[in-house]
Amino acid sequence: MKKILFTLLTFTLVSLTVYADNRQEALDFFNNYVKAANNYENSISTMYAPNAVIIRQVVKPDGTTANAYTDTATYLKQMRLSSAVAKVRKYKNAYRNITVLQLKDGYKISAERQPSGESYWLKTYQIIKKQPNGKWLITEEMMQTKVQQFLKYVK
Repeated sequence: MKKILFTLLTFTLVSLTVYADNRQEALDFFNNYVKAANNYENSISTMYAPNAVIIRQVVKPDGTTANAYTDTATYLKQMRLSSAVAKVRKYKNAYRNITVLQLKDGYKISAERQPSGESYWLKTYQIIKKQPNGKWLITEEMMQTKVQQFLKYVK
């Protein structure tokens, strides 16, 4: 009986340690993403899965929202084009209320995002998954925006 209890206790402790380590790795990945994005680093493009779901949720003036979806390749191309202007303008995002939720096969990191120069906060989340090679990748991302131009991409 003692052997069974010891085995169960050991398994539980190992499981909690792995969970805590992966949770911290997921949070570290997100923090590295924020740093790379705010410093206009090219490495940002390597943080997305090739088939990631990218959602820009447009917050309309009346408070309603509409989702604009794009694929990873298009999104990364748009990001490269807009990063030059963003860098000149010293555009950055601040994040607060960051939470990490374990999913079946990854983590959902939710936060509020404040674009530089603005007083409002917008919702955002990323679903990240650890790949077999140990690398973390964004498989889904949703960021709210008040930029109404994105409405042309809503289907």
